[in-house]
Amino acid sequence: MAEHTKRSLFIGRFQPFHAGHKALIDSVLAEGKDVLIAIRQTPWSETNPFSVQERWVMIREAYPDLERVYIIEIPDIAEVCYGREVGYAVREIRLAPDVEAISGTRIRAERSAGTGSV
Repeated sequence: MAEHTKRSLFIGRFQPFHAGHKALIDSVLAEGKDVLIAIRQTPWSETNPFSVQERWVMIREAYPDLERVYIIEIPDIAEVCYGREVGYAVREIRLAPDVEAISGTRIRAERSAGTGSV
């Protein structure tokens, strides 16, 4: 039987998956932890132009290691709730200001204008 492994969970739209997302996930992988990426099923719109399948491919291209990075699809959510003593932590990871400044909104606008890439 396989060993039980806890993973660090990242929930997001990933519209698109970009260098800021990658830096955030890389910071947890560098701690030796495995990662579970949950892609939200967001309805198509100008702010959500990529399908779940397109985002899945973007993430898998960045992380081909199936042993360390798992990807799932989840329904769109309004909030994340938890009770007391749930057996896991909720933490905020702060990155360098230039990485935190990466904006999916700006990337989408640049792509629409034909001046940017993911």
